Amino acid sequence: MSTAARLRWRSGLTYAALVAGLLPAWPAVNLAGTAAALVAVTLAWSELRMVARGLLTLVLLSLLAALLVAPHSLVLAATAMIRLTALIVTMMLLAAVLGRSPDLKRISAGLFSGRPLPRYYSITFGTAFLSVPLNFGSVGLIGSMVDQQVRSHGDSAMARNAARGVLRGYGASPMFSPLSISVVTTLTYLVGLHSWELLAISVPLAMVYLASGALFREAEKPVGGDDREDSMLMPWLRFGAVVSAIWAVTLLFNGLLDLRYSKAVTLSCLIAVILLMVRERWRGERVSLPTMAPLANEVVIMGGSSFLGALISLLVLHSLGEAFSLPHWGYPLVAFVVPFLFFGGGQLGLNPIIMGTLAGGVMGPVWPPEAYVGLGLAIVCGWAQCATGTPYSANSLLMERLTGYDARVAAFRWNLGLSACWLVLSGGLAALLTVVLMP
Repeated sequence: MSTAARLRWRSGLTYAALVAGLLPAWPAVNLAGTAAALVAVTLAWSELRMVARGLLTLVLLSLLAALLVAPHSLVLAATAMIRLTALIVTMMLLAAVLGRSPDLKRISAGLFSGRPLPRYYSITFGTAFLSVPLNFGSVGLIGSMVDQQVRSHGDSAMARNAARGVLRGYGASPMFSPLSISVVTTLTYLVGLHSWELLAISVPLAMVYLASGALFREAEKPVGGDDREDSMLMPWLRFGAVVSAIWAVTLLFNGLLDLRYSKAVTLSCLIAVILLMVRERWRGERVSLPTMAPLANEVVIMGGSSFLGALISLLVLHSLGEAFSLPHWGYPLVAFVVPFLFFGGGQLGLNPIIMGTLAGGVMGPVWPPEAYVGLGLAIVCGWAQCATGTPYSANSLLMERLTGYDARVAAFRWNLGLSACWLVLSGGLAALLTVVLMP
């Protein structure tokens, strides 16, 4: 098979997995969609990172084991994987379409002007906001501009602070973005917890986290530049309108139509993609679906992590038994510890999807529903610190590839103090909420 044909097959199979995730959750459909995703990433074996290869091997081995020992668990794990795979593909599709927007280019170019503190906040909050619809695309976009700064002016405190801002801006998105995989995973397992209940607490906390990052940066000299506030207003407003519309449609699908939150997010993003492509066509631009062949690493790392996490959760629940419960004091203790477990797992290279699936899948069934927000906050905050403060997170590795700044230096020298403070703060707040809300 030629390279071009292999790429077409990989892209087509990835789109087939997306379609399977949009269809009703019939076992045969979920298994077929999972098979399509696994074949697509297997065809990309030579392009997979070492971590992705190891994860794909574990998925295939666990799939065979589950097929022989517990076929029913295979269906449940495949369902979890295909839902997340559909979401990932749709988010990347949305990022690809939005990436062609001239507004996005103007926004990203305007983030590097002004005095040091406003510039740091511009990059940090700008990356965070762009991460809502762009996901990893925000790191790639702003990280590329940091690389341009390094190439043009050399390594400097300004460039290092900009890299800090990008990492922290994207790292905060698990706490505040209603479209993030962390929120979707949390709401999937904590059935009965509404997105607004979680986000009402996590969004303000994320804003304080982003603001406090200015205390953990280097001193730098001011660099002159044109802030261009007037010319930047309309691009930000248009971009904000797209994000707001996606979330509004998500809430509509989730609340009025009673769709699962993951499917509601996937459908709302897909509708946005279609409307944006229609607008491009109306303007006379050439419209085409982007290839999904390059998504092999993302699909196997995120989708495969969801598959493994679901299987392990089922195994743990089976071993604990249906009557398992924690002592009254155990629930706030678990809420306090969960962010640290995410952070520790991230230091070992574990994807936060595995940790989130385990925390939600194992503790969700035994957690008091009245105190779900405590566990939910612990999960999204732990997810955020895993993304910001660990050297194996996807955004840290991407920034290392783009800018040359070592991911371990970013994790342990730049962000360790900030991560330690927020692990204690978020864990304590999650434990306090659990104590207050428990019956």
